[in-house]
Amino acid sequence: MNADVVIIGCGPAGLQAGIHSSRKKADTVIIGKLQNSALYNAHVENYFGVPGKTDGSMLLKMGLEQALSFGCRHIDLNVIRAVAEGDAFWITVESGEEIRCRSIVIATGISRMKLGIPGEKELLGKGVSYCAECDCNFFRGLKVAIIGGESKAAVSAELMTRYASEVYWVSKDISADKMLVDRAVKEGVKIVSAVPAEIKGGKNVESLLLEDGREISVDGVFIELGGKSSSDLAMDLEILPEADDSIKIDNAGRTSVAGIFACGDVTGGPYQMAKAVGEGVVSGLNAADYAKGLK
Repeated sequence: MNADVVIIGCGPAGLQAGIHSSRKKADTVIIGKLQNSALYNAHVENYFGVPGKTDGSMLLKMGLEQALSFGCRHIDLNVIRAVAEGDAFWITVESGEEIRCRSIVIATGISRMKLGIPGEKELLGKGVSYCAECDCNFFRGLKVAIIGGESKAAVSAELMTRYASEVYWVSKDISADKMLVDRAVKEGVKIVSAVPAEIKGGKNVESLLLEDGREISVDGVFIELGGKSSSDLAMDLEILPEADDSIKIDNAGRTSVAGIFACGDVTGGPYQMAKAVGEGVVSGLNAADYAKGLK
């Protein structure tokens, strides 16, 4: 598939960028799942023109409908790969489909989703990690568990088979594309259908306790919920994230790499919908201009 602009992220920033990019007659594709936005399970009560408390999921659905009405296309999948090639970019989604585009808007948000179980915080950096791609080398010949049911977990599980002696993929519900699941299993990943209850250890991770009482002996636990984070994508595209994982932009929404723009929580605080939407306008307009300038 070809496009002028690809927007990665389906929150308020990404949707607003899609609305303005498509209104400038750029062929625009939005990639992402509404339910992955931090707004999806939240309520809004301090946004201009929205009285009282409004359901975030409703706002996102209306925003997507607006974007589609202006000509945007939407791919309801996670991104697993993004690379630059000459003056173009290639985006790969979890189904294996590739999209070639002239400009990218990163609007994924910044937070790494957490499990909220005992041991997660205490053993962070002592065997607990939120990025298999970043820390894979530290677990050569060791046993690891990957936690999560979406594409990031599937890709991370397959990756870790090249480093770890055993890889357990722990999730009660796996929603990743079947192709990614089959690929991980073929490489030797052991799927464990269960809910994690506690990460146990002293100086380092020693085991993962499951809600059904089973305990898996592991040296590392990778918490990989959802799709690629902003810092993952930034590094794929040779953008160096800030210390807090945010992406630095100028007043036109441009990153340090020509043709790549960013907006929303990924660029730092304040973490408010008004800021996200405002930056979405700027990045969407400028990404469209950049892409059309290359035609």
